[in-house]
Amino acid sequence: MNILVGSKNPVKIESVREAFSNYFNSIEVNGREVDSKVSAQPINNETFTGAKNRANELVMLAQKEDLSIDYFVGIEGGIIEEHYQWFAFGCICIVNNTGQISFGTSSLFPLPSIIVTELLNGKELGEVIDKIADDENTKQKGGAIGFLTNGIITRKELYKQGIISALVPFLHPALYSK
Repeated sequence: MNILVGSKNPVKIESVREAFSNYFNSIEVNGREVDSKVSAQPINNETFTGAKNRANELVMLAQKEDLSIDYFVGIEGGIIEEHYQWFAFGCICIVNNTGQISFGTSSLFPLPSIIVTELLNGKELGEVIDKIADDENTKQKGGAIGFLTNGIITRKELYKQGIISALVPFLHPALYSK
């Protein structure tokens, strides 16, 4: 089974590999950089749009390059406001080789106002966490969730939840057929 991920970020690629490995044998996961066509720091529904755009860009890339791919996975990290609180989360869009599409999300985790202010002023979450954590490239490590949970939950673990959630309709096609 061939799976294409819309990123070269090793955290995203490994989270897809681990999630799909729960259900499928002999998988090959590769990442390709594609444009999400949304802001660097997606807000609210823009996060879903970015994930879907990434998956669709992969579908077009595979058609153009005549690649045999079974699943296309777009992952987008974003922020969302609910009940007067800002949260970060990962959104996953999976498209299979027949065009079926599904979404899943990670759990939401609350963001402190000092971070939210930076994000709403155009900075990306990874950039803000790098500064606060006095580290570099945290989004290819534990991510914001890793920093905020003192390493108990990592970005990879967070994304795996959303990927598994997005796989649900593919695991039970009879329940989700029209």
